[in-house]
Amino acid sequence: MKAAVLENFGSPLSVREVPDPVLGTGEVVVDVVATGVLPYAAEVFSGERRYLLTLPVVPGAGAVGRVRAVGPDSTRLSPGDWVLCDPTVRSRDDVLTPDITLQGWSARGDGGLRLQEHYGHGSYAERLLVPTENAHPLGPVDPADAGRWSALTLCLVPFGGLLAGDLRPGETVLVSGATGNFGSAGVAVALAMGAGCVVAPGRDEKVLADLEHRFGSRVRTVRLTGVEADDRELMKRAAPGPVDLVLDLLPPSASTTPVRAAAMTVREYGRVVLMGGVGMLGGDDLALPYPWLMRNSVTVRGQWMGPREANTRLIRMVRAGLLDLAMFDVAEFDLDHANEAVAHAAEDNRRFAMTVIRP
Repeated sequence: MKAAVLENFGSPLSVREVPDPVLGTGEVVVDVVATGVLPYAAEVFSGERRYLLTLPVVPGAGAVGRVRAVGPDSTRLSPGDWVLCDPTVRSRDDVLTPDITLQGWSARGDGGLRLQEHYGHGSYAERLLVPTENAHPLGPVDPADAGRWSALTLCLVPFGGLLAGDLRPGETVLVSGATGNFGSAGVAVALAMGAGCVVAPGRDEKVLADLEHRFGSRVRTVRLTGVEADDRELMKRAAPGPVDLVLDLLPPSASTTPVRAAAMTVREYGRVVLMGGVGMLGGDDLALPYPWLMRNSVTVRGQWMGPREANTRLIRMVRAGLLDLAMFDVAEFDLDHANEAVAHAAEDNRRFAMTVIRP
């Protein structure tokens, strides 16, 4: 089969023939129809992000495709079925603390690297091998819309954080990093989940105005000044009442200052979910005041990706009309132009814009 291969960090992707995946028990082979290219893909491939990734590798995290073959443990999937491929691969021999790799993207620790030995190759290829539990039925899909369905992989990230924070209908959520790619998707997902209000802070006034235009009065935008105490008060005042949940999705390039400013807007007994990349490339660690946390009974938790069932729940939200994928503009590239797709994803800084490879 044909695939785009990252041979070395800092080198362009090499589009060439690679061996077909070999089906085993507990696995599914999927013909990839569309796979999203994240805006920071070039940073991963250059090595700037310092992700644990065994080379050479076929990159690409998640895909939409059609089942080609199933193993003997699959009782519902059939060849030809449309599926969403979840890139979060978990080891099966420790239910409490499984090792994790993001297929074709990164790993967590030595155990994640061991998983990459078998499930390392990702979705920039004609075919993809995934664990059976990572192939989630989509139902009927118009092949022309497959690229837009691949936006689910983007939405799954903030959805996992909002589930971890136990967002409830009618609550107010503050999305720290709302003008970023994952953050803006998080605004849409929070509203689809029934948030009464989403506070969306940021410095990009064009993106903030777009969020207001798209979602109306349920979104309250805040122009950040960079002064922590001032920004905290601005965010509090923007909310119609107490902030119930803060979801941080800021990237590694951000400092801890806006993270702390956002986190400390949360109400007594509120929840804070940390899901971004701040500190991954060095710099100061996040410091939150012990007395404030203790006396206000604030819950702070980290979250990497989301639970397996999040895939099915998100698909149902789309099918129910709660989350409209039509908001995403899609630019498509064939596999031979994978490097052009990576460059386009980095240059197209619009939110709700998907760059997609269609093998």
